[in-house]
Amino acid sequence: MLDLLVRRERAAGELGQAFPSISQPGISRHLRVLREAGLVRVRQERRHRYYSLRSERLAEVDAWITKYRGFWEVELDSLEAYLDSRKRSRGENRA
Repeated sequence: MLDLLVRRERAAGELGQAFPSISQPGISRHLRVLREAGLVRVRQERRHRYYSLRSERLAEVDAWITKYRGFWEVELDSLEAYLDSRKRSRGENRA
């Protein structure tokens, strides 16, 4: 949903149509969570609700994630090295 909203404001119904496998109540719950998290703003016009992205909030999320990015890069590099060593050891055992 955020990918759709990054381009432009969209009506709730339009967002729902983009995800046909999710029920309308499921779409509503998802939009409510995004709204409560401060990631989207909603504008009511007559009977329709229009959602738009709050990019400043995503910048805050990115800043928070940046603090942990280095940690995860090291951990994922270690995991990759471990998995590579397991693959090599299995290959050596089969020969």
